[in-house]
Amino acid sequence: MDVQETTAACRDAFAELASPACIDDPYPFLRWLREHDPVHRAASGLFLLSRHADIYWALKATGDAFRGPAPGELARYFPRAATSLSLNLLASTLAMKDPPTHTRLRRLISRDFTMRQIDDLRPSIARIVAARLDGMAPALERGEAVDLHREFALALPMLIFAELFGMPRDDMFGLAAGIGAILEGLSPHASDPQLAAADAASASVQAYFGDLIERKRTDPRHDIVSMLVGAHEHDADTLSDAELISMLWGMLLGGFATTAATIDHAVLAMLAYPEQRHWLQGDAAGVKAFVEEVLRCDAPAMFSSIPRIAQRDIELGGVVIPKNADVRVLIAAGNRDPDAFADPDRFDPARFYGTSPGMSTDGKIMLSFGHGVHFCLGAQLARVQLAESLPRIQARFPTLALAEQPTREPSAFLRTFRALPVRLHEHGG
Repeated sequence: MDVQETTAACRDAFAELASPACIDDPYPFLRWLREHDPVHRAASGLFLLSRHADIYWALKATGDAFRGPAPGELARYFPRAATSLSLNLLASTLAMKDPPTHTRLRRLISRDFTMRQIDDLRPSIARIVAARLDGMAPALERGEAVDLHREFALALPMLIFAELFGMPRDDMFGLAAGIGAILEGLSPHASDPQLAAADAASASVQAYFGDLIERKRTDPRHDIVSMLVGAHEHDADTLSDAELISMLWGMLLGGFATTAATIDHAVLAMLAYPEQRHWLQGDAAGVKAFVEEVLRCDAPAMFSSIPRIAQRDIELGGVVIPKNADVRVLIAAGNRDPDAFADPDRFDPARFYGTSPGMSTDGKIMLSFGHGVHFCLGAQLARVQLAESLPRIQARFPTLALAEQPTREPSAFLRTFRALPVRLHEHGG
């Protein structure tokens, strides 16, 4: 779409987001959509919200104005669910559940996946970060280009999840190879071949986690799967194996590719805005501010993959969303809404300095981790990985520069990369 033609209508924002121009830079189109069609009805009938106020309200109103699809409605909102393992696994995840089921499942997982336990991983994360940078250093110091996406951004969350789940590293690398295919298959505009590829990868993940649960039951270790399987086995309420597999599948999908994409975007921000690197050289609050601004400026997920079903007719911006309509939120558009964040296209960590995580100095919420009852369970884990990585990258390679332009995956859903080649400035000019 030519965003200069502001009187033109957009028939399907999903198709536009999949265009090469939007893969490269979606923000001009998102600005057009926010200003001219903020409650957009796509060709499939889904509604997309792009204003920060509407998105924030919709996320907060989940459980009231909006709900997840009931089990009997799955075929209505996911017509291919009858034959798709991936869509059925998605339907069983925590993000698709409403209270009281959601309350029960979140309580059971939160007993072991706490902020304190994630903070306890910091030494392990720091050790893995240092090892990955050590591995990159010889080639960089010889003047060679290194793919930071593959060697660091992808590798770090894979290794962290291996440690968190108590898995051999090679096993995690094997599972991770299929995550991109699963995520693409879960997109509302996925083709039948994409969904088939997602189902094949999901079957491998499901089988592996089933075996892992049995191993942890007979040989528990100090990892989250062992705790979820055995530590509460005498409680009146525990997670079933099917619930636990769904939970692990969802955690892997929600926390791997998105964290890798945010690391990539953070490094690009360091290179594009060298005047802002001082945030990474001072106190923890400065690092936190830089991380939050990266998450705001470049949300890894463009829109929500989870349906929110309108419980009644809802009017927003002069558009009536009918009862039972499927509503998604355009996170990336809301994060750059000038009504929420002044001069939203400017990279400015100061807007998050000295505040609570995710909240700007103006009291506005950064939307990349969601809000309300479905706030991302892995938000703290992602933040810790970023906070432990960025200052070390800056300190270890202060002259890091792009070796060539990064290559993005052609995804309308995730702002992910295929390659991010870097080199040291002394050798690359």
